Amino acid sequence: MKLAVAALARAALAFVSLCALLFLPAGTFDYPEAWTYLGVLFGGMTVVLVALLRYDPERLRRRLEAREREPVQRKVVLVGTVLFVGLFAVAGFDRRAGWSEVPVVLEAASLAGVACGYAGFVWVLRTNRWASRTIGVEAGQTLVTTGPYARVRHPMYVAILVLYGFTPTALGSWVALPFPVLLGALLVARIRNEEEVLLRGLPGYDAYVGSVRYRLVPGVW
Repeated sequence: MKLAVAALARAALAFVSLCALLFLPAGTFDYPEAWTYLGVLFGGMTVVLVALLRYDPERLRRRLEAREREPVQRKVVLVGTVLFVGLFAVAGFDRRAGWSEVPVVLEAASLAGVACGYAGFVWVLRTNRWASRTIGVEAGQTLVTTGPYARVRHPMYVAILVLYGFTPTALGSWVALPFPVLLGALLVARIRNEEEVLLRGLPGYDAYVGSVRYRLVPGVW
């Protein structure tokens, strides 16, 4: 029960915060793109939350852990929070000022891209029971090499980049597009430090690095 309350409180806070970031800058609740985006994102989140509470509460507990232990990662999280706020706030201001005209077809396709990104996140979560929001190696943690981990070493970040990469145009904004690009650059820094931690503490990770060459994009990096 305590875990359920904590998870629901975290989800409610996320919803209220995202609404504030979108609708306050927009100056109106008449923002259909924002409502559909929130519906897709939090609809998927609700399904995952219910499933984890019922079938794997330990995995949910791990996902709720938000305190980074690595100094580098604390800096990454701080910058990432600024980019996250900027992405949604700028999209909201764009709605108010009318800077962008994104075709409805592209908005719909982008919303589908957001859904695909979230589906990728769920796939990773189902494949890797050790997937956490923070960087570290837990007692008894084992290496996962199946599913998306057979293609790239950090599929969770691939899902995040897809989700946020499509977010600006899903919200009807061209002006917010630089934020996912900056987020991608930030994830590169996060991954480099994360791999140092995994090489130090996760048995078999050095051999895995040799067999799965690419971190994010096959054939690129």
